[in-house]
Amino acid sequence: MVDLSVVIVSYNVAYFLDQCLKSVILSGKNLNMEIIVVDNNSVDNSLEMLYSQYPEIKVIANPRNVGFSTANNQAIAQSKGRYILLLNPDTVVEPNTLSDVVAFMDNHPDAGALGVKMIDGSGRYLPESKRGLPTPAVAFYKIIGLYKIFPKSKIFGRYHLGYLEDDKIHKVEVLAGAFMLLRREALNKCGLLDEQFFMYGEDIDLSYRIKEAGYSNYYYPHTRIIHYKGESTKKGSLNYVYLFYKAMMLFARKHFSGPNSFLLMIAIQIAVISRAAISILGRCIKQAALPAVDAIIIFTGFWIITESWESVRFGPEHFPPEFLFIVVPTYIVVWLLSVFFLGGYDNPTKPFRVVRGVVIGTVIILVIYALLPSHLRFSRALILLGGSWAVASMLIVRNLALLLKAPNLSYFRGNALRTAIVGGEKESDRIVQLLRKSGNQGFIGLVSPNNFKPETAGYIGSIRQLDELINIYRIDTIIFCAFDMDSQEIIDQMAKLHSFKIKFKIAPPESLYIIGSNSIDTFDEGFAISINPINKAANRRNKRLFDIAFAMFLLISFPLNALVVKNPKGLLKNIIKVLIGKLSWVGQPKFSVAHANTFLKKGVLTPTDSIKEPLNDTETAKNIYNLYAKDYRIENDFNIVVNAFAQLGRTENKH
Repeated sequence: MVDLSVVIVSYNVAYFLDQCLKSVILSGKNLNMEIIVVDNNSVDNSLEMLYSQYPEIKVIANPRNVGFSTANNQAIAQSKGRYILLLNPDTVVEPNTLSDVVAFMDNHPDAGALGVKMIDGSGRYLPESKRGLPTPAVAFYKIIGLYKIFPKSKIFGRYHLGYLEDDKIHKVEVLAGAFMLLRREALNKCGLLDEQFFMYGEDIDLSYRIKEAGYSNYYYPHTRIIHYKGESTKKGSLNYVYLFYKAMMLFARKHFSGPNSFLLMIAIQIAVISRAAISILGRCIKQAALPAVDAIIIFTGFWIITESWESVRFGPEHFPPEFLFIVVPTYIVVWLLSVFFLGGYDNPTKPFRVVRGVVIGTVIILVIYALLPSHLRFSRALILLGGSWAVASMLIVRNLALLLKAPNLSYFRGNALRTAIVGGEKESDRIVQLLRKSGNQGFIGLVSPNNFKPETAGYIGSIRQLDELINIYRIDTIIFCAFDMDSQEIIDQMAKLHSFKIKFKIAPPESLYIIGSNSIDTFDEGFAISINPINKAANRRNKRLFDIAFAMFLLISFPLNALVVKNPKGLLKNIIKVLIGKLSWVGQPKFSVAHANTFLKKGVLTPTDSIKEPLNDTETAKNIYNLYAKDYRIENDFNIVVNAFAQLGRTENKH
């Protein structure tokens, strides 16, 4: 009989999935185990990886994303194990995890489900490892944030059960779906996952029904897993608030009733609205803080420069008040927008982007200045002096912020992060070559995975000295070679060193990528050589900038374009839609999701327009979309719109 059926639902996380499967296979080597992967229509070659590297694993390939609950139920229906483990693909289990949890369940017949201690990609404990039942009151305290203020309180801290020790076994009310071991008899009694829950809440609902069926849910901290992303939606985002709200409301309607239930529902809605307002306000303050400081300091400096220049060159009150309070703010807006679009506000901060943004902004101001009538041209010298001050002040502000350790701001070292590799000589050398090919020149040295430093050149110490090496060499990234260390050793080090706030990455054996995630709020799935995905912030911004610039060009030259484009009226409509952000010039089809890529906006043209011959092969079209999204270049958009210029008025669908 099969002891354990491991069920993994995957969607566009091929790198994570590969690493997860390696750890699962190792951990279950002493068990009669089966693994079932359900792929929810991934477009990142997940299926190709599974079929080629894991032919022994059962794969269910869905033609669309059916959601977490439905996909798990598909696999459970085909599973044969005494126990069923629901496992996220962005996890790594320890070598002893699966045998330990199966043994615990065998020794505790009252256990209907079990969860383990989870840490994130920075080695920090994830409080969602154990949770309380989200009654309306508990959900209210969670959404408005009281659970953070009083985490140990038995009243306000019930959502994450903060008053229970993290390193002791407890019976709890709710387990996380990222790792949820289920007894088949309990599942048969309480039923499968409720497919009404598309995201969030399905694990809460199942935990509740398992307890209602007479079983206990156990939190078992004597083995650990890495859960890279934690909850996949950023917890401060409006999307998270909305999805959490929907799940809580669905759960409350399903399980809570009585005369006061309506008032409790209203309380949850008030909490959600409050949390959403706080989220919007916090995001606005966070995003506007640095530009606001820049604007104030630039304006103050410009004021002083103007007064000084005026007294030296022209005499007092030469410039009208409108210059300082209308023209100068306009200059500042141009500089800040130029810096923004050229990445000067991205983190980590990159000085050359700030300089480049101000220089280009200054050029734009000077070009417009030259076109103005003479009575509106005040002083080129002040523009140049003001631009110089803008560069100096913005760099000074960033350096001061870094010295004061401002949150969410780090200093640019190019791709040359100060990286140490923990591993044996052969595997470490392979990883060094990967780093160099990917452009990272910041390799510091090797660290022995054993307690003794070898005499081989390149080693700066042993793993027992890792905390000292971090301080001495100012290391900010550590890569663990999974070939030379098992997942338990890696997790031990991550948990030990998490207070250093450095990045941890894992290099799976024989893989051409390195996996890592700095926190549950950081989308950092890993990197592969020569990959420049469309979802990078800089690429999204550059694509939007190209869309706007090209739309403005088409609008200005519309009379000429109308002679070339097949549908001039459609072109005008498309220009408007691109300017307001409803379309991109190049994206996925407007009227079809056959080849949809989650990071591509709907487009007037598509990547397949780069091919002049008719394309009827849907698989080839899908590959073209994936290649475009994985390795984005702005010149690709330019080439596509030039080659298909006559089709820019298109309103019908194409691939």
